[in-house]
Amino acid sequence: MSVRFDALSSDVSRETLLTLEEFSALLLKWNAKINLVARSQVSDIWTRHVLDSLQLLPHIPDHCDTLTDIGSGGGFPGIVIAIAVKLQRPNMRIQLVESDQRKAAFLRTAARTFDLNVEVFAERIADTTAIKAQCVTARALAPLTDLLGFATQLLESSGVAIFPKGQSAQAEVATARESWQFSCDATVSQTDPAAQILVIKDISRA
Repeated sequence: MSVRFDALSSDVSRETLLTLEEFSALLLKWNAKINLVARSQVSDIWTRHVLDSLQLLPHIPDHCDTLTDIGSGGGFPGIVIAIAVKLQRPNMRIQLVESDQRKAAFLRTAARTFDLNVEVFAERIADTTAIKAQCVTARALAPLTDLLGFATQLLESSGVAIFPKGQSAQAEVATARESWQFSCDATVSQTDPAAQILVIKDISRA
């Protein structure tokens, strides 16, 4: 694959983009053996997964020194974020929670290959030993109501949850408000105009 300088990646260094290309190649190599991304999405991995993960960066608070990504799977967005912040925010700790042992092995390989400040927890989210973070991310993992429960477990009280959601985003927000109180800023996704990025704070049971 050659590096693609899309609008979303215009603020990312060439070195970072090259590393992201190398990560994508590593993922495709592993994907032949374990299902990290759907086979139907392999040809569009850059837009569908890499750029979709990169667009979360501006929503990460400046004071964040620990970020936890849950259900990390093939490393989206956790590994992509770790690669993107490596040069500018080298002290940011990235925790990846992934219960599938094979996927966790891939995540550890990626972290080691690209010398990332990443720790992988091959555990169920409910049982994880990850420390509380200032930011939590999750992509294509669970309904928002469930994600808010995970967030209260994993976030510091002043933390921020960043959840990209598809076209059902606002319906999920409405359903979640039946059992949770929270503030929510929604931004239209740059990779899919029907999708949204939800930035959620002040989460508590209704």
